[in-house]
This record gives sequence, C-alpha cells and structure tokens, in this order.
Amino acid sequence: MGAFDMMHIAGSGMAMHQTWLDTLSYNISNVNTARPMSQKAFQAQFAIAQSVSGPQGGEGVHTVGIALGDATGRVVYQPDSPLADADGNVRMPDIDLGSQMSQLIMAQRGFQAQSEVLRNAQDVYSSALSIGKQS
Repeated sequence: MGAFDMMHIAGSGMAMHQTWLDTLSYNISNVNTARPMSQKAFQAQFAIAQSVSGPQGGEGVHTVGIALGDATGRVVYQPDSPLADADGNVRMPDIDLGSQMSQLIMAQRGFQAQSEVLRNAQDVYSSALSIGKQS
C-alpha cells in the first residue's frame, strides 16, 4: 500500500464521517420540532456507510444513502402549542438526544482519527520525496 492509497482511504473515511456528523447535527437541531397530529413527525436521518475494496473500486468507505427514522414519532401533550389538536396533542420526533450526542462524539473522534491518518500519510510522502533530494 502506497502513500497515495493511504491518503485516498483516509479521505474517504473523512467524507463518510462528515456525512455522519451532518446527519447527527440535523437530528439534534430538530429534536424539539413539533408538528400537528395531521402531519408526519420529523424523521431522523441515519447515514449508511459501506466499505469499498477491490481493484475496480479502490479501497476505503463511502456513504451509500441516508435512511429515515419513524414518521409516527411520539405524541406529546402540549395544550399551549399553536400546533396542538383539540385534545392538546402534538407530534414530536422519536429521537433520543443522549444517543445522538454519544454518536456525535464517536463521529467526531472518527473524523479526527482519519485526519491524523491523512496527516501521517502526507508526512510519509514528503519524507520519501526528501530522500531523493539529499543525494
């Protein structure tokens, strides 16, 4: 495996982790989004990643899609909400903030790790180039 291969793999990992971070931030920012009972609840987004290997596709990982959470959500009694029905209920997303925050930390750490791998691959490549200049 060469330095360029390491850079490509780390770059694909960073792109996947960025997508994961984007979906998590979208979910977290909409955790309190209320909707009328006549509409669907906000649907959480989940990044779907797939590893890539082989001579045709290279190596690394890429995001193959975004899955959506349950549109039913949860029914919450909020009679003061302007979106509440006659019974005082609104539809809220079925998102666990604690789980989303835990995943956010994992995604951040993964992005940081891929960034460090990319930095190390660049150092290896620079060192290899400097060997030829010393003669």
